[in-house]
Amino acid sequence: MIWFWILIAGLVTFFTRYSMISFINPGSLSNKTKKILTYVPSAVFPAIIFPAVFLDKQGLLVSVDNPQIWAFGIAIIVGYYSKNIIFIITSGLVSFWLFSYFMN
Repeated sequence: MIWFWILIAGLVTFFTRYSMISFINPGSLSNKTKKILTYVPSAVFPAIIFPAVFLDKQGLLVSVDNPQIWAFGIAIIVGYYSKNIIFIITSGLVSFWLFSYFMN
C-alpha cells in the first residue's frame, strides 16, 4: 500500500512540474529570455549540492576531515578534465567509499 502512495506522490509531483513547461512555446520566448534561462541549471545545481556536501544534519558546516568534502573535490577535478558524467559519478562514489573506509 505504501508503494501505491509513493507512486501517486511521484506522479502528482511530475505532472505539476511538467504542466508548467509543457505549455510554453519556445518560439514565443525572446532571445534575451532564452539566454537568461540557460543560466538556470548553473544557479540551481550549487544550491542543491552545497547543503548535501558541506552541512550536517543540524545545518552546521562539517569539518575538513569529512569524506564527502574530499570525494566532492575529486569529482570536481575529474569533471573538469573528463567532461564524462558516468566517470564523474563513479570517481566520486569510489573516492567517497575509500575515504570513508580509510578515515574511520
